[in-house]
Amino acid sequence: MWPNKFEYARAGSVDEALAMISDDGKFLAGGHSLLPVMKLRLDAPAHLVDINRIESLSGISANGDLTIGATTTHAEIAGSAAVQSMCAALASACGQVGDQAVRNFGTIGGNIAHADPASDPPTVLVACGATVNIQGAAGARSVGAEDFFVDLFETALDDGELITSVSLPNCSDCQCAYVKFPHPASRYAIVGVAVCLKMDGDTCTQADVAVGGATVKAVKCAGAEAALAGSALDDAALEAAAAAVKADIADWLAGDIAYPESYRQQMAGVFLKRAVRAAS
Repeated sequence: MWPNKFEYARAGSVDEALAMISDDGKFLAGGHSLLPVMKLRLDAPAHLVDINRIESLSGISANGDLTIGATTTHAEIAGSAAVQSMCAALASACGQVGDQAVRNFGTIGGNIAHADPASDPPTVLVACGATVNIQGAAGARSVGAEDFFVDLFETALDDGELITSVSLPNCSDCQCAYVKFPHPASRYAIVGVAVCLKMDGDTCTQADVAVGGATVKAVKCAGAEAALAGSALDDAALEAAAAAVKADIADWLAGDIAYPESYRQQMAGVFLKRAVRAAS
């Protein structure tokens, strides 16, 4: 399969990239989300602006909070000691994206701009309270991950805007995990669950939970969080949280002929329990 014809340009800076882009263009980083869509003729940008060699968009900074440049690859994030220490769930999620080739070239910025509901990083970013940093012709702005993902393949990005980085709070004092039920062929998440738990001894004082794969976007799950908070994460609390998470995602369910909505909804409860156990 071949995409429609397009023009290609490589930008040397963020300002240059923003000056090059137009309403019928797309930014290109790793390309592992955009190019397959173009080959399927589901998108046909008139030109691509390659941002992959803009130095300011790559790298991982761990000064207080964790900041990851938009063109940092999944493999770099998965292998980063700083990410493993400060947000182990994100390192785990990035280590489960696609196969090794995809992880070596696919980028965190391209991943979340594409907003595939079955991808892994968005679920962790929503659970952990990440912020997406954006640059456009009108200036810079930041959007919380929960608000950044709007719907199926839809984000809060405006035309001509570019993701520059993702920032996460330091979660090293929390117990975090990401688990998923991978599709046997694509490795995309049929269901993915991320949890971030603050503990005081055996008691969970705060729980953050998000579900992806089963839903059209990564969804924060307030009911499940309330069921876990204040508990010892015992069987009763897990059962209550599993029941609550199915209600939390009811309005956002997605499915197909192989894995219908009702099945994914049920599995969200199962994998919530697994995520909590993996974290604790």
